[in-house]
Amino acid sequence: MSSPWSWYVILGTIASLIACFWLVAYANRQRASESEIKESESHVWDENIRELNNPLPMWWLWLFIGTVLWSVFYLIYYPGMGNFDGLSGWSQEQQYADEVAAAEAQYGPMFAAFGAMEVTALVDDPAALGIGQSLYQNYCSQCHGSTAQGARGFPNLTDDEWLYGGSPAQIEHSIMLGRAGVMPPLAGVFPTEEALDEMVRYVQEMPDGMNTESPAHQQYMTLCIACHGPTGAGLQALGAPSLVDNVYLYGSSAAETRISIAAGRAGEMPAFGDLIGSDRARILAAYVYSLSQ
Repeated sequence: MSSPWSWYVILGTIASLIACFWLVAYANRQRASESEIKESESHVWDENIRELNNPLPMWWLWLFIGTVLWSVFYLIYYPGMGNFDGLSGWSQEQQYADEVAAAEAQYGPMFAAFGAMEVTALVDDPAALGIGQSLYQNYCSQCHGSTAQGARGFPNLTDDEWLYGGSPAQIEHSIMLGRAGVMPPLAGVFPTEEALDEMVRYVQEMPDGMNTESPAHQQYMTLCIACHGPTGAGLQALGAPSLVDNVYLYGSSAAETRISIAAGRAGEMPAFGDLIGSDRARILAAYVYSLSQ
């Protein structure tokens, strides 16, 4: 942090410790004098319970003093005073790095051995699939669900429908480098709302066959063919989904289809290569591949 903020933390911490020590000392005054007792006779409840200003028990007092002193030694030994690193030199970043290094030394050879195998071979290895399942639950289940069946906007990984292809190499590519899919908004190209509604109906009817008599057919052949293909089967190289298979990423209703066409969609699969490395990515790819086999 910057130097002014560092001094703000240091002075604020020291002031707080001094205030705590003063409060303890102030609370440990001598027992009430006779005059104070007479003055407090109005503070009586239930006939004989009188409120007096007596000091804390000594064990309680020393407990408070001990916590203040402990705080002083703690802040000298560990970082807690602004930019002062403490005499120990400890930091949570270094502790994390040490733990990662220790885990890598213990498990790295095992991951390297699995990483040298082909994905198709790993699918038949129960130990590799067990590790892959753990990796999936840690890194993938938040979006694709604990059962890998996806959710609105997140593909199902257990079926045979793949936006970018379901081969081992394509799955591994998706995990390592991520994917970014964009459906551009097309609301501005339709002259009327009725024309947009006609395109919505046309797309929804495509699983039953392309209606070449529809007024929207020519619009499709002009605007959509480059990504979704002349038959609507999609293009995996671009991540453009098939429009003829009754599998919908955002829902099949007319309202959702209208949003997709008019406002567009933007989906992103984050890259995990730098986070988990190539060996773990291959094990994870084997597990994902096994889900659809």
